[in-house]
This record gives sequence, C-alpha cells and structure tokens, in this order.
Amino acid sequence: MTFILGLTGSIGMGKSTTSGLFRERGIPVHDADASVHALYRGRAVGPVGEAFPGVVRDGVVDRQNLSAAVLGKPEALRRLEAIIHPLVRAEEEAFLLRCREAGAELAVLDVPLLFEAGGEGRCDAVLVVSAPPEVQRQRVLARPEMTEARLAAILARQMPDAEKRRRAHFIVDTARGVLAARRQVGSILSVLAGRPGQARPNRAPNHA
Repeated sequence: MTFILGLTGSIGMGKSTTSGLFRERGIPVHDADASVHALYRGRAVGPVGEAFPGVVRDGVVDRQNLSAAVLGKPEALRRLEAIIHPLVRAEEEAFLLRCREAGAELAVLDVPLLFEAGGEGRCDAVLVVSAPPEVQRQRVLARPEMTEARLAAILARQMPDAEKRRRAHFIVDTARGVLAARRQVGSILSVLAGRPGQARPNRAPNHA
C-alpha cells in the first residue's frame, strides 16, 4: 500500500526545492500549487471569472489581479477556496490512484496549507520544511512584487512555523543549503523504506 507523505511549510521555507529532492530520487510528487496554476489556465477559468469579474485576461486567470481581489478579504478568499479546493482534491485523488496502480511504495503530497486546511489526515506522515525567520523573510522579500504588507497578509493566513514543526513527523531545515537538505531527505527515505501506508479506498475522481 502506497505510503503518503505530506510535505508542507510556510512561504519562503524552501518547500519547492525540497519536493524537487524527492523527485530526484524518483519519488512521485503531487504539487498542489502547480495544480492550481494549471486550473487557472483551464477548468477554473469560468467559475473564477464569474465569481471575481475582471480577473480573467486572455482566457486565463490573472493571478496578480486575483490576489489583489482576495488578499486580506476573508469572505472573498473563502469564495475562491470553495471553487478551487474541490478541483485540486480531484487532481490529488487521481494522482494517488495512479501511484497505487503503479505499485509506488511512497508518494508525496506537496501542499502549502496542509495543516491549515486539515489535510494531514489524508497522509501517513507529515514533513515540514523550515528555516529561521530571518532567512524566510530575506527569501520572500527578494521576490518580484513582494512587499512587507503582502508578506504580513500571507503569514496571517498560515499556521506559525513553530506549531507546524511541533506537529511534524519529519523536519527538513533548508537554511544550511541544498546539499544538507538532500542528506536530510535521504535520511527520511531510509526511515520510510518498506513502511506500508494505511489502506484507503481507490476513489476515481469526478472530472465532469
């Protein structure tokens, strides 16, 4: 039975780099963020455009305009999540079904808000990617279009890193560089080798 490892972490912690290290080892990874971006170019365009007039440009959801429409607006954010979350879950379930059918021993679910959305129950264990606050802040503020106010709004939505670390089964500290992170991932894979996942129903997602 495929062991499901949830991978999560706050903004700027090095989550994408860490998920890439699992891919290097041939481990299948489902990237929830990438799934959302694909949906903004496909199935989500119609419902998101209807709910948030003006955010669709040239047939795709303009993520910058959408962010401006929901950031700091809890009701608008809940409306968006009600559209996107079921679509992302369907993609995730299809991914896990493919992993089980292929006999994969381990699959990784890369979900930024795994704890915040109560998604840890879908996983056999959770890995939290972390770094010191000053490293996180430096990384995030170096991004284009990022501001102090926007960072504060994003962090307000996310569970504090200390709490995520407390709940984690595994932690990867990315402050020491990629080589150190790669060694940490290797150690985690050694611990998980041969561990079966919980039996879960193979639900075929509805793409209608």
